[in-house]
Amino acid sequence: MEEKGYTQDGTVNLRRQPVLSSKTGKWKACAFLVGYEAFERMAFYGVASNLVVYLTTQLHEDTVASVRNVNNWSGAVWMTPIFGAYIADSYLGRFWTFTFSSLIYVLGMVLLTLAVSIKFLKPTCSNGVCNKASTSQIAFFYTSLYIIAIGAGGTKPNISTFGADQFDDFDPHEKGLKVSFFNWWMFSSFLGALVATLGLVYIQENLGWGLGYGIPTVGLVLSLVIFYMGTPMYRHKVRKTKSPAADFIRVVKAAFANRQHDLPSDPKELHELPLQHYVDSGKRQVYHTPIFRFLDKGALKEEDKVGNSKRPPCTITQVEGVKLVLGMGMIWLVTLIPSTIWAQVNTLFVKQGTTLDRHLGSTFQLPAASLGSFVTLSMLISVPMYDRYFVPLMRKRTKNPRGITMLQRLGIGFSIQILAIAMAYLVEVKRMQCIKSHNILNPKEVIPMTIFWLLPQYILLGVADVFNAIGLLEFFYDQSPEDMQSLGTTFFTSGIGVGNFLNSFLVTMVDKATSMDGRKSWIGNNLNDSHLDYYYGFLLLISILNLGAFLWASKKYIYKRESNVEAKNEILEMECKPLEVVPLGFQV
Repeated sequence: MEEKGYTQDGTVNLRRQPVLSSKTGKWKACAFLVGYEAFERMAFYGVASNLVVYLTTQLHEDTVASVRNVNNWSGAVWMTPIFGAYIADSYLGRFWTFTFSSLIYVLGMVLLTLAVSIKFLKPTCSNGVCNKASTSQIAFFYTSLYIIAIGAGGTKPNISTFGADQFDDFDPHEKGLKVSFFNWWMFSSFLGALVATLGLVYIQENLGWGLGYGIPTVGLVLSLVIFYMGTPMYRHKVRKTKSPAADFIRVVKAAFANRQHDLPSDPKELHELPLQHYVDSGKRQVYHTPIFRFLDKGALKEEDKVGNSKRPPCTITQVEGVKLVLGMGMIWLVTLIPSTIWAQVNTLFVKQGTTLDRHLGSTFQLPAASLGSFVTLSMLISVPMYDRYFVPLMRKRTKNPRGITMLQRLGIGFSIQILAIAMAYLVEVKRMQCIKSHNILNPKEVIPMTIFWLLPQYILLGVADVFNAIGLLEFFYDQSPEDMQSLGTTFFTSGIGVGNFLNSFLVTMVDKATSMDGRKSWIGNNLNDSHLDYYYGFLLLISILNLGAFLWASKKYIYKRESNVEAKNEILEMECKPLEVVPLGFQV
C-alpha cells in the first residue's frame, strides 16, 4: 500500500476503502475540525460562563445552590463522555458517535434558548425584578441543560481524537506534525471561549438572554455544517479489537486466576505473539514494564501453570494495556484538585466580581463573567509562544520532540495554578479590608474597588491551562492503549467533571460546617459579610498538598513503550528510550 501512496496506519474513508495520504488527513482535514471546535466552544461557554448569574438573578437561587447547580451540570457535561467514548471504541466509531450526539446537543441548545425566550417558559419580570420560577419552568430549564450534557458526552471525547487520527503515526513527517496538534486544537477552543466571554455574556445581561443563547445555538449549527464539509478528506481508524473493555476484564481475570503461581524472573518468558503478527495486523506491540507486576500473571504460559486452561494466555501487549489504564488512573487522581480550582472561574470568581466596581467610564458596566475572557486571552497569547519558542528552546536542551515531557508540562501547570489561587486569596483579603474600612454590609452595595483587581488570578489560570489542560489532553490520548484512545481521553474530561462535583461538595460542606451554631458562613448569600478568603486559603492548602502527591505519582509512572513497523523513525525511538531523569525534576 505504501508504494501506491496510501496511508500506512490502515485508515480508511467512510466506505471503508484505503485512503491516499496526499489527498486526506493532516492539517487540511483538521482545518474543518478546528473550525467546528471554535464554534462549539463558543456555544458551550456562552452557556457555562454566565450560568451562575442567570440562576441567581432570573431563577432566584441562593449563592451556594447556584454554585452547586452550575458545578453539577458542568460535572455532568464532562462525565458523560465516558459513555460516548465507550460507544465509539466498541460499536459505532468516532465519526458516527459524534454525528448522532451532535444532533442531541443541538436539540438541547434549541430547548434552552426557548426556555429563556418564550414567556410561559421563563419567570415573569417587572422593572428588572423577576418572580420566582414555577416548578415546570425550572424542570424545563434543567432538562434542556442536561440534554446538552448528554449530547456533549458523544462529541467531546471523539472530536479531538478524530482530529489526532488525521495524522499517520507510521509516517515520520506526519508524526512530527502531530506534536503541535493539541496545542492548536486548544487554541481554536480558546478562541471560541473568548467570543463567548467577551460578546455573548454582554448580550445576555444587556440585550436579553434569548438572544444571548440564540446566537451560540446558530453558531453550533454552523459548526456542524463546517464539520461535514470536510467529510471527503477525513481518515477513519478501523477497530482492530471487538471490545477493548473485554481485553481489560480478561487480563484482570487471568491474573487473579493465576495469583498462586510464580512469575518467571525474565519477562521475556511471558506469553507474547511474534512481532510479525503485529506488523501484518497493523497493530502495535507494547513492551513490558516493571510496574504493576501482579498483572503479569495474566500472561503466564501454559507450562508455567499447574492446570491447563481452555483459553490461551493473555499477551504482554494486552497486559500492558491494562497497566497503562491503571497508570493513567494514578495520574488522573492528582488532577482532581486542579480541576476544582478551575471550577472557580465560572462560579465564585464571577460572584466575587459582582460585588466590585465594574464601570468602564461613566456609563458602561462590564459583566462580571466577562473577566473570564482574560483567561482565554492569556491562553491565546501563551499557546503560540509555547509552541514556537518554548518547545524549540527546550528541544535543543532535552532532545525531546515535545521540548519537555508530558508530566513535566503538567507539573509546571499545576505550580502556576497554585500561584493563581494564592493571588485570589490575597485579592479577597484586600476586598475584605476594603469592606471593613467602608463599613459595607448591604449585599447589593458596590465595593469601591475595581474589578480589575481580579485580573492576575484570571491571567495566571490561563497561562497554567496552556500547560495542564493541553498537557492532560495530549497525555491521556498518547498513553491510552491503541484501541481505547477515545475512552482514554475521557480521563481528561472525567477529571474536569469530578473536579466540578468535588467543588460542589466542598462548597456545600464548607457552608454547612462554617454556619453551624449560628456562625457566619464562609460562603454566604451576602459575600460582603462572608469569609471567601478562608475558603480560598483552604483551596491553596490542598493544592500545595496535591502538588506533592503529583510529584510522587510522576516518579512512579512509566511511559508507554511500543514497537512500530517504522523502526527507524527517530521520534518513535525516542519514545522507547530507557527511562531517565532530566534537570527539570520530573520523570521522563
